[in-house]
Amino acid sequence: MGRIRTRKRPRQDEGHADEQVARITQPLWNLPPYEIATAEQLQLIHDKSMQILEEAGIAFYYEPALEILRTHGVKVVDEVAYFDRHMVQEYLAKAPAQFTWSARNPERDVIIGGNHVCFAPVVGPPYVIDRDRGRRSSTHQDLINFLKLTQMSPYMHSSGAEIVVSGDIPIEYRHLELMRAHFLYSDKPMMGVYHTGATGQDSIDLANIVFGKEAMAQKHYLHCIVNVSSPRRLDDRMLSLLIAYASQNQIINVTPFILSGAMGPVSILGTVAQLNAEALAGIVFAQMVRPGTPCVYGSFQAIIDLQSGAPVFGAPESQLALYLSGQLARHYGLPFRAAGAYASSKLIDAQGAYESVMAMLPSLFVQPNFVLHAAGWLEAGLTAGYEKFVLDCELLGMYHTYMRGLNWDDDEWAMEAILHEVPPGGHHLGTSHTMRHFRTAFYRAGLFDYDSGEAWLANGGVDSYERASRKVKQLLREYEQPALDPAIDEAVQSHIERRKQELT
Repeated sequence: MGRIRTRKRPRQDEGHADEQVARITQPLWNLPPYEIATAEQLQLIHDKSMQILEEAGIAFYYEPALEILRTHGVKVVDEVAYFDRHMVQEYLAKAPAQFTWSARNPERDVIIGGNHVCFAPVVGPPYVIDRDRGRRSSTHQDLINFLKLTQMSPYMHSSGAEIVVSGDIPIEYRHLELMRAHFLYSDKPMMGVYHTGATGQDSIDLANIVFGKEAMAQKHYLHCIVNVSSPRRLDDRMLSLLIAYASQNQIINVTPFILSGAMGPVSILGTVAQLNAEALAGIVFAQMVRPGTPCVYGSFQAIIDLQSGAPVFGAPESQLALYLSGQLARHYGLPFRAAGAYASSKLIDAQGAYESVMAMLPSLFVQPNFVLHAAGWLEAGLTAGYEKFVLDCELLGMYHTYMRGLNWDDDEWAMEAILHEVPPGGHHLGTSHTMRHFRTAFYRAGLFDYDSGEAWLANGGVDSYERASRKVKQLLREYEQPALDPAIDEAVQSHIERRKQELT
């Protein structure tokens, strides 16, 4: 009684066979996930989380949410909800283990769950940096530029949300112009705006115009992040957003935001037990709003430097916590959100590179289903780097190859070359097998230099920062805008103008 029940995978809430998505670049994770806890240890974390939910509870600072909780039999004292562990299991079972995130272009639909992995760009920085102009406040044109870069990358499966802040547009209606930019400049799955219930509802209203109300009711076009204000608190902004998205059958990504040492304990196990309790409370509540709501178990955990109080990204403790939370999500049968290319560094330097790889590579080991902030993140999320974005995408290309694992086809053995073409002491450079696979055998990072030192100097001694700067300019020049029905765009603009009048 009260044991973790492992859900069978995959279970889809709508039919979408794997062969239908073979034409897109969404990778399949074909390697076993990395697990550091035994079944007994995982059960212990679960039990501690249930103890938190039953004895300490989670605060819900929003009266409509408290009414929903009471209706479903949750014990509520003041504004704190106490969840029975059997109730938690009952409602978790209602959440789909796998679902399709629909795009404006159906060929770009992606699957969330199972061994499918989806990468999305950085979200939220109020600053940008590039080699030519340095660090500055971001503008709406910067947002458009990053949307174009995301659209151009074969390794980005979603256009994300507010990639950077459109600081030159009044905040009252900034979210409306953000949505229109997504519709205009990308046809990949989009997230929508998820600051509050009101901005979330505006996202839904605009999506209804573009996709149609009937399609919105049947498919999942929008995807919001509901951050738990750790420790153990959901506020009115996040709860009103959750209710708006869940009631419209859109994707809820419940992500506790924990900096260990501040919003959680300094210990890894205590942090994970708290994170698990917070994530499960949000997902259970989403199922109470609408059974079958597609949910993602999120993990955004870092540490603070106890000497300065600053957040630290890429710390080894964070990766250990990530392994445990990913393992828990798999056992609950829930899609999992893992860490992106986080960096505390302000620049494209060794620190930024090391931190990003240290944060991102362990995420891949846990078989994630959704990775937000997969490219562009700098300065603890305050800045988006143009060159950092395209360099991160080079790594994503490597990760795509890595995640595919091994090909066991007969041709992979190259036996005709080994047995008949290459004598002892010979080489494989000109064999028929090599020539067949000359251009496809290995992933080659276009922004990395593989020449000798002499050849590199003869070609100008250009470093990766400069190569990335040139690549950004090239991509923006070559970008082609995806088609959008002018009548739909006109309806979107008309709606936005009406809402602007209402909001101002």
